[in-house]
Amino acid sequence: MKKIILLAALGLAGISAYQVTGTDPEKAPKNWFNLSYEKDGIHGVGTERTYEELIKNRKPADTVIVAVIDGGVDYMHEDLKNVMWHNPKEIAGNKIDDDKNGYVDDIYGWNFIGGKDGRNVQYDQLEMVRLYKPLKEKYEGKDPKTVTNKKEYATYTQLKTSYEKAYNSSKSNLDLYTKVQNKMIGMIKEVKKKKDVDSVMYKHLSDYTPSDNYKGIYFIVMSNCKTQEDWAGFQKDINEGVTQLGESIDYNLNLDYDPRNIVGDNYTDASEKYYGNPDIKGPDALHGTHVAGIIAAQRDNDLGIKGVAAAVKIMGVRVVPNGDERDKDVANGIRYAVDNGADIINMSFGKSYSYDKGVVDEAVKYAESKGVLLVHAAGNDSKNNDKTNNFPRNEYQAGGASAGWIEVGALNWRMQPKLTASFSNYGQKEVDVFAPGVDLNAPLSNGGYIDLSGTSMASPVVAGVCAVLKSYFPSLTPAQMREIIMTSSDKSLAKTKTIRPGEKKKKMKFGKMSITGGMVDLYAAFKLAETKAGK
Repeated sequence: MKKIILLAALGLAGISAYQVTGTDPEKAPKNWFNLSYEKDGIHGVGTERTYEELIKNRKPADTVIVAVIDGGVDYMHEDLKNVMWHNPKEIAGNKIDDDKNGYVDDIYGWNFIGGKDGRNVQYDQLEMVRLYKPLKEKYEGKDPKTVTNKKEYATYTQLKTSYEKAYNSSKSNLDLYTKVQNKMIGMIKEVKKKKDVDSVMYKHLSDYTPSDNYKGIYFIVMSNCKTQEDWAGFQKDINEGVTQLGESIDYNLNLDYDPRNIVGDNYTDASEKYYGNPDIKGPDALHGTHVAGIIAAQRDNDLGIKGVAAAVKIMGVRVVPNGDERDKDVANGIRYAVDNGADIINMSFGKSYSYDKGVVDEAVKYAESKGVLLVHAAGNDSKNNDKTNNFPRNEYQAGGASAGWIEVGALNWRMQPKLTASFSNYGQKEVDVFAPGVDLNAPLSNGGYIDLSGTSMASPVVAGVCAVLKSYFPSLTPAQMREIIMTSSDKSLAKTKTIRPGEKKKKMKFGKMSITGGMVDLYAAFKLAETKAGK
């Protein structure tokens, strides 16, 4: 689910929670998430150092399959096409379930939010909206004194407050963005006329005197833009802000929007598994392609970037729309990945409410029973996960928790006091470790590369690290991999104070932001894995 960080007093361009580009004059060091503090002076995970010093003359024992449960993966991208998992028992395009696994033509994985007719779900509601709608229909206008189910009514009032707050915020910000956009359109027309140009560049703005009608927007633009790149980025951010907020109103927060007819399943039947289609790319694969690239972009092709893991194959499992994923789909996505050979599952998604946590819990238990590790993003709300919900989560509804689950927060490439990503969720009980998650350059759907930010990017860094360990030490269990990642994490900055996510100045000790107080370190993890595996 894309989230927009909104204009602050019309002073900052809007950006999504996993797409932070062009907002800082500094540039992140190239390939920084694979670098190391010891050799490069930056807190990457030490991938390159590990390959150069520990793996150089060794061959992996196995190829690891990592399932990317996400919004879609561009399996034909130049840096991914050679590392995609191929279902060995399925014949492409014959419309026959050759391997009898219940999924027809699942060559690269499966899409649980598509229909048999080839259509795909692109947008969906927030889970909050899906939970609120039936309660609204039941309780709206009712006298609280006449209500018998007090607990359900309390849930209704809480959801009503949350929904109205979210809707009003999106609507007011859409109005704000639209106003800015319209003012910019008018200003650009005026500049074109005064300068007699077809396209307005920053150089045309620098010596332009606006009429009274455009003085306000001109001040905003010039306060944020010092170069042509800034100007182009500002225009893009405003336009994207209008689009995203419009989509939020039209789909995510629309009580009457329901795309499930596209899928064609019986949504209330959580036991139903065989629905969807084989299109793992879908209509918008930006996020999933980037995630897959961080894990596995081909390291030896002299193209683009280098993913963390080399001996790896990516399985695409599409369950995440632009909106909140549904628990039934998440559970089926996990089970599909497990049943088709995944060793590790990356889950760079999350939401504040759960419709059917039990069905996801059972899928997580199933993955654990089959020796599959789950890696999950902590979320991008600048919140303490010890105090707020971020689903899915490893604690089971009936008690207990998965031992094969790693929860990941996001690191900045800058040093303290900005070590922690400003958007990252954290938690001394709920977040295990931190890993690089700001300005990571990785594949862009339909070609090219892009810098994106989010715990969505930090999670695949860790999934990649675990894939390296698993490829050289295949006997490691999910619980052992988690223990290795946690124990070997770099805790050198645990006592250092860093700006707390969501704050401008308030600081807290980095060590109190996660269970370990550490940063993932592949080099140390690999050496520890050698001792654990007895090699």
